[in-house]
Amino acid sequence: MKPDKNRNIILIGYMGSGKSTVGRKAAKAVEYNFLDTDALIEKEEGVTISKLFEEKGEQYFREKETETIRKLIAEPKGNIIATGGGLPMKEGNAELLKELGTVIYLKAETDTLMKRLSGDTARPLLKNGDLREKIETMLAIRGPVYEATADLVLQTDNMSFYEIICQIEKLLK
Repeated sequence: MKPDKNRNIILIGYMGSGKSTVGRKAAKAVEYNFLDTDALIEKEEGVTISKLFEEKGEQYFREKETETIRKLIAEPKGNIIATGGGLPMKEGNAELLKELGTVIYLKAETDTLMKRLSGDTARPLLKNGDLREKIETMLAIRGPVYEATADLVLQTDNMSFYEIICQIEKLLK
């Protein structure tokens, strides 16, 4: 049975939750296009997200995220879209994400995120300070927003990429 291409799937969650990796693999499995909001912004701006944060600040980046989502709403459906971890936090973005498609929260616990993010120097919000403390603090703030925004929550800690992709495939049939 072919998946329904009259919808988008949007992946939200904390940094390191697997949005890009899962999104890329799931899109291939279900013959959808894969889009990553961070990659779209980097292409448009001609710099990395880290450089964008450094040169123009977080507020500018958050505006670019909202602008990107608005553009995607007008595009054809049939996409799996990975978002930046902070995108749902900006007021109004949760509603835009729901308009864009079905929102899936890839949820992971602190220990899982610690393993995935330790040694990562590319993420501006994780630079300097205690990684565990940063993750726990940000999850306490972001977690409830992710939960409220999502149509479906997938607890990914003990799931393989294959299991997560199977869940997404079921949703698309």
